[in-house]
Amino acid sequence: MNVRPTRPVRSRRRITGAAVAIATTLGLVSLSACSAMSSDGRTADGKLQVIASFYPLEFLAKEIGGDHVKVTGLTKPGVEPHDLELTPKQTGSLADAGAIVYLKGLQPAVDEAIKQSGNKHIADAASLTSLEKHGNEVDGHHHTTGDNHSGSSGDEDSSGDEHGHEGHAHEDGSADPHIWLDPVKYAEVAKGVATTLGKADPDHKADYEKNATALGTKLDALNKKFAEGLKNRASDTFITTHAAFGYLAERYGLTEEAISGVDPESEPSAARMKDLHKLAEDHHVSTVFFETLANPATAKTLAKDLKLKTDVLDPLEGITDDSRGHDYFEVMESNLAALRKALGTK
Repeated sequence: MNVRPTRPVRSRRRITGAAVAIATTLGLVSLSACSAMSSDGRTADGKLQVIASFYPLEFLAKEIGGDHVKVTGLTKPGVEPHDLELTPKQTGSLADAGAIVYLKGLQPAVDEAIKQSGNKHIADAASLTSLEKHGNEVDGHHHTTGDNHSGSSGDEDSSGDEHGHEGHAHEDGSADPHIWLDPVKYAEVAKGVATTLGKADPDHKADYEKNATALGTKLDALNKKFAEGLKNRASDTFITTHAAFGYLAERYGLTEEAISGVDPESEPSAARMKDLHKLAEDHHVSTVFFETLANPATAKTLAKDLKLKTDVLDPLEGITDDSRGHDYFEVMESNLAALRKALGTK
C-alpha cells in the first residue's frame, strides 16, 4: 500500500523546571509591558482575542467563536505539543487575552505561564470531561460508552483518578490527555469552552452556545459513523506507536496496543516487543500504525519483522501538509477509514 512520506521528526525534548522558570521570568517582563497598554482582550475591530494551547483546542475555539473571535494558537503546525517552549511574547500575551483555552497537564510550559498570567477567563479542557489513566494496553470491551461524564468548567483539578477504567496506568500515574479523539468527550469540552467565551464576551453568549450545539451535532454524527463503521470487524485489536487512542478504543469496544506509552519517543522494552509479536499473531493484527509527528522507525521495524502492513493513525495533535485532511473532521474520517481497513470490517 502507499504510505505518505512523513516530515522530519523532531526529537522530544524534556522541559526542565529551570527552563520553565526562565521562560516565565522573561514572560513576566513582557507581560508588564503589555499590561501597560491596558489591553481589554479585544482586537482593534472589537473581536475577542482567544489563545488556544494546541490544535484540537484551537479548532474548538474557532468553531465556537465564529466571527466574534480572533484565535491564536501557541503550538505551530509540525511542532509536537509536548515540545512547546513559549517565547516571552507568547507568555506575555496570555495576560492580555480575552480568554484562554488549554488542557492542563499536557504542556508544562503552558501550565506554568497560565498560572502566572492572572487571566480570569480560562477553559481547561481537562476539567470539562472525565479523564482516565491509560497505559500501553487499553481494552475497550469493559467500557460503558454511555457514561458521558461532565466536569465543572471552573474546577481545574476535577480531572482526578476517580473515574474507573480497565487499562493500565501510565508509568508516571498521570491521566491520559487525548480526550479529543473521542467525539463524545470532545463535544463535552466544546460546551465548557462556549461557557467560558460567553463569560468573557456576554454580548455574544447566545451565539457561542448556538455554535457549540451545532458542533456537538456534527460530533454526534461522527460518533455514530465510527460506531457503525467499526461493526462486523474481523479483529478488535490495533497496534499504534504510542498510547494516544485509549479513549477511542473504549468508546468503540476496541483494544489498543501501544508500542510505547503516552510518550511516543520512549523506547519499548524487549519484553514489550516480545508481547507485541505474540498478540499480533493471536489477534490477527494486520497493520501497525504510526503517526506523522513521531518517529516511525520502531513501528516499521515491528511491522517488517511480523510481515505486517503499516499505515497512519493520526492523533490530531496538529495539522501539517502531511495530514490526511485539512481539519479535525477530515482527519478523523481518514482515521476511521484506516481502522476499518486494518480491522477487516465488512
